Formats: sequence, C-alpha cells, structure tokens
Amino acid sequence: MQIILNILIYLVALEHLAIMALEIWGRSETQAKAFGMSLSFVRRPEAKTALANQGIYNGMLGVSLIALQWVLTGRASLIASAILLLFIVIVAIFGSLTAKKEIFWLQGMPALVTLLVLLVSLV
Repeated sequence: MQIILNILIYLVALEHLAIMALEIWGRSETQAKAFGMSLSFVRRPEAKTALANQGIYNGMLGVSLIALQWVLTGRASLIASAILLLFIVIVAIFGSLTAKKEIFWLQGMPALVTLLVLLVSLV
C-alpha cells in the first residue's frame, strides 16, 4: 500500500509542477486553450502576472509534496501530505465553481483519490 501511495503522491506533485510550467512559461495559445480564456486576455501583462502567480502556488504544492516524502518520515509525513492533498481538493472545488468545471476532475480528483488511499493507510 505504501508504494502505491508514494506513486500517487509523486504523480499529484508532478501534475502541479507541470501546471506551474504551463502557467509560468507556457505559450499564450496553450494557456488560453487550457484555461478556457481568450487569447487576447492571456496576452495581457496583467493576466501573465496572475498566471505566473498561480504557477508559483502550484509549483510550491508540487515541491512540498515531494519534499515531505524526503524530509519527514512515518506518520508525520502522512499527516503533512494529507493536509496538502486536502488543500488541493478544496482549491480544486473552488476553482471548479468559479473558473472552469474541469478543474475538479483534472486537479482535485487525483488529489482526492490519493488522499483516500492515504487515509486508508493510516488505519
């Protein structure tokens, strides 16, 4: 069970690192399509700044999930990972309600599945 959990945590972390790369360094056309925004909006300097800001948050979530697997051990690692995964699920729910419905399925569901596997491993 621990191996499956570790794989899931790393997959969620890698997903957030990829989202960070798209939000910070992605081409405007790719960003517009991925986030359901107009190309003219995404090209605005304010939108680029906002996307980069979101990218930093996603990147730090990914880095934090990976770091927790190396820095903490045992139950402390599981609890800290559970908190971050819960945070991702909550943010994905908010994003699906306010921005784009697919956010929950693309970001929230992998984190939710991982969180559920983690909770089962705590029992």
